[in-house]
Amino acid sequence: MADKPVVVVLHADDLPVGMETVSAVAEVRYATADTLADAVPGADVLLLWDFFSSAVEQVWSRCDSLKWIHIAAAGVDSLMFADLADSDVVVTNSRGVFDRPIAEYVLGQILAFAKDTAASAALQQRKEWKHRETERIDDAHAMVVGTGAIGREIGRLLRAVGMRVSGVGRTARSGDAEFGVVHASADLVQVVPDVDYLVLVAPLTEATRGVVSADVLAATKPGVRVINVGRGELLDTDALLAQMQSGHVAGAALDVFETEPLPADSPIWTTENLVVTPHMSGDARGWRGKLSALFVANFTKYARSEDLVNVVDKKLGFVG
Repeated sequence: MADKPVVVVLHADDLPVGMETVSAVAEVRYATADTLADAVPGADVLLLWDFFSSAVEQVWSRCDSLKWIHIAAAGVDSLMFADLADSDVVVTNSRGVFDRPIAEYVLGQILAFAKDTAASAALQQRKEWKHRETERIDDAHAMVVGTGAIGREIGRLLRAVGMRVSGVGRTARSGDAEFGVVHASADLVQVVPDVDYLVLVAPLTEATRGVVSADVLAATKPGVRVINVGRGELLDTDALLAQMQSGHVAGAALDVFETEPLPADSPIWTTENLVVTPHMSGDARGWRGKLSALFVANFTKYARSEDLVNVVDKKLGFVG
């Protein structure tokens, strides 16, 4: 490139590390949501380090030179809007950084449910010796709603410990390497009755919003557990709470919510057998460094006019 590209980094509290490679060949401007409007004119590249921010849409009219947006997250639902989707601006995400940590989180929650870990902790606090039998997970059926990179890593890990694994995606197919069978999301009501663990990891799009509906939850077998590591809006939370209060759903682990942080008055906090974690399933130690390294590697490709990795299909809302 004859002229130095201009890179804007939208951040909140922390900054990406290892940006020396970028600043050596580009003008780097750091901005918060409040100052983004002044930083984006003339910018070629925008790094959304503040990956939940919706500020880009608000300053879109000032993005007069923008060619590429990279988001430091796997999901792009907080970023996407109609004008961006219709533009020539390339969007990339951080696919690959969170796959294994989220898969381990899912396996950990499954083991915690099967081995009654929460009850053991409560009994220990009361110094109460109470022998119980627990469950095995081998041959239990885990259905993973979302067959992208994270869903596939979940499938591989659960299959490795002997679980039966199936997937749910846009279209039905058989012979899938990780899932064996993939069911169409439109058929979810028909295929959930034999599921022991329903795992949600799909990206949030108009097609997946509310995919696990009241009807789907009602169609599950008694004793099912639900784990959501995708987006809160994938799940009808009110229906989940009702099914848990009736005893039909035996447990749930929710890492994502429609409103984050979860409001203090939400009944989710106090629902028995419901585990709450604060959107941290993918945040294993060192994750920020991996996010920075991915952007720097992709920027090196950009500077060399090479094809970028993790290019998002803006109409679908995920990497094609």
